[in-house]
Amino acid sequence: MSLEKVNLLGLTKDKLASFFKDIGEKPFRAQQVMKWIHHFGVDDFDAMTNVSKALRARLKEVAEVRAPEVVSYDVSADGTRKWVVRVASGSCVETVYIPDGNRGTLCVSSQAGCALDCSFCSTGKQGFNSDLTVAEIIGQVWLAVKSFGFSTNSEERSVTNVVMMGMGEPLLNFENVIDSMELIMDDFGYGLSKRRVTLSTSGVVPNLRKMIGRTDVSLAVSLHAPNDELRNVLVPINKKYNLKELLAAIDEYMTSLPDNSRVVTIEYTLMAAVNDQPEHATQLIRLLKDVPCKINLIPFNPFPHSGYERPSNNAIRRFQVALMDAGFNTTVRKTRGDDIDAACGQLVGSVMDKTRRSARYEAMRQEAAQQPEAVRVIDRAS
Repeated sequence: MSLEKVNLLGLTKDKLASFFKDIGEKPFRAQQVMKWIHHFGVDDFDAMTNVSKALRARLKEVAEVRAPEVVSYDVSADGTRKWVVRVASGSCVETVYIPDGNRGTLCVSSQAGCALDCSFCSTGKQGFNSDLTVAEIIGQVWLAVKSFGFSTNSEERSVTNVVMMGMGEPLLNFENVIDSMELIMDDFGYGLSKRRVTLSTSGVVPNLRKMIGRTDVSLAVSLHAPNDELRNVLVPINKKYNLKELLAAIDEYMTSLPDNSRVVTIEYTLMAAVNDQPEHATQLIRLLKDVPCKINLIPFNPFPHSGYERPSNNAIRRFQVALMDAGFNTTVRKTRGDDIDAACGQLVGSVMDKTRRSARYEAMRQEAAQQPEAVRVIDRAS
């Protein structure tokens, strides 16, 4: 019986050095091989010409460089690209590249499905299937960079930013996500700065605190509501870790960063007649008055059976102006890639088919009906 090969795509520099030590090689081989994999996109050991033939033969016996299988690849009219890749669990996840001038942001998935079941997110409607391995997370970056052509010149890179903002809750796959971000920032990996790598969380407070001392990436928080009552419905994890606890954890993490000029990004998806009213803006201003932050307003992107609608442009602008008048740096995210279902909140792999997702949504409605506020929120969006 043959042993399973080690996928070197998912090993950090330290872990790759340990791998080489375990097979009787010098640890410096890690840097050599990392450059071949992440700088040049090489997945064939025979092409690693500064590695001895004997070691190449050994690597072929015990290791591999294998990205997830690409199931489909789509390009939007606005230049957005979307990959659907199959992971070991059999499920599919999505990766999205968003160009914006000289900036190219890659939105990476960390789980197949998501257990948090935020009511307005299509990913949450499919349920949770599996955590992604480091190789499956980094494999998304590797595939995207390869599609443009690998370059050792940082000024020529097409992928300039990576956000852990795709399918799944990154902090529920903590160790694999931490290793992945380390690889993305490593000079022998993709060499992105801590300001160009962002982790987005819905508020897993204990693991947010665990980030302190483990990483110093930029932080984004999916808030979406200015009070606990509404957030309990839209982002159910709020029932476990409320806004007071979440804001305290955000402050602890941001204060721990050596660079005290950075601010947290607050993500706020606007849904018509749900969380886009003047009173919601007023509550949000009061909630965040002592939080160094920038606010990213995200117009809701419709998907089947969501029960929510996108606000009018006037409502979006009115909300933005209220926040700006209160002194907040507030932007409205452009809707990109919606023609290929790649817009924010639209990412759905193949964990569940449409019938099962519809049934899950109806179950959510019935559960929410037990709470008067929830009934009001969902029915107003219907």
